Amino acid sequence: MMSFAPQKEISSLERKWMLVEFQGFTKEELIQKKAYLDLTHFEKGGGAKMGCNSIFFSVKLKNNHRIHFSGVGSTMMYCDGNMKLEENFGKLLPTITKYQVKGHFLTLKNKNGHAMKFVAEDWD
Repeated sequence: MMSFAPQKEISSLERKWMLVEFQGFTKEELIQKKAYLDLTHFEKGGGAKMGCNSIFFSVKLKNNHRIHFSGVGSTMMYCDGNMKLEENFGKLLPTITKYQVKGHFLTLKNKNGHAMKFVAEDWD
């Protein structure tokens, strides 16, 4: 998707991000499920995985650290023990309106303050 944000902002997001904080899930649960957000091909859209199904979406950056996710969909396999994380992520993602990259961390928030935090996959 085309974006209105400067290339520098897009570049800071174009990577794979590992989910480390989300609602009531522990960091260990998120790591065990290998939960991630993939923005490596930002202009073409993004993907995610929360342990089972492939999630796909379109993404646009706007001015002032605003972001818009749309067209969120996924494959439809049933995976025992993973559905709550996938369902919650899929519901929250299209409501996200703000992003912040600080060091190797990405935080996404909606207007109600609900957030998810990621760490860059390539960061040790």
